[in-house]
Amino acid sequence: MRHISKSAFLAILLTAGCMTGVVVEGLGDNSSEYANDNECDDPRFKGEGMASVLSQENTGRDASDCGRMLTAGLISQVRSKEQSSPSECSEIDFGLNRNDWARNGVCDDPRFTGPGVDDILRQEELLRDASDCRRLCSAGRVWLK
Repeated sequence: MRHISKSAFLAILLTAGCMTGVVVEGLGDNSSEYANDNECDDPRFKGEGMASVLSQENTGRDASDCGRMLTAGLISQVRSKEQSSPSECSEIDFGLNRNDWARNGVCDDPRFTGPGVDDILRQEELLRDASDCRRLCSAGRVWLK
């Protein structure tokens, strides 16, 4: 049997229309301007099927895409604060302060979630806001997804 990647499998299903209309209860609606673009734009999720830029304004507003990605196993829910611990922060490589928003009191690293993260998270900011993310992680205001 030939094996294909999850993303290739999902592309085949989407192209064939086999997953059209899949809706998972509790995901919200499709009111985001990015709904139905075959990427999950809801920051409550993480994984291979996610958009490269996430905005808090898309929370609960990309139900069809996120439902398909969740069903295909390409995304999962981010961890809650209760599933994390500030003691985990000592094990994290926070990287360097190499973005325009470093040291502004908000964590811009897309690996994190919580009330201390910026409203818009970009993959290009990965490992580039060390001071803010480290301080906020230790304070329990951000944690790894």
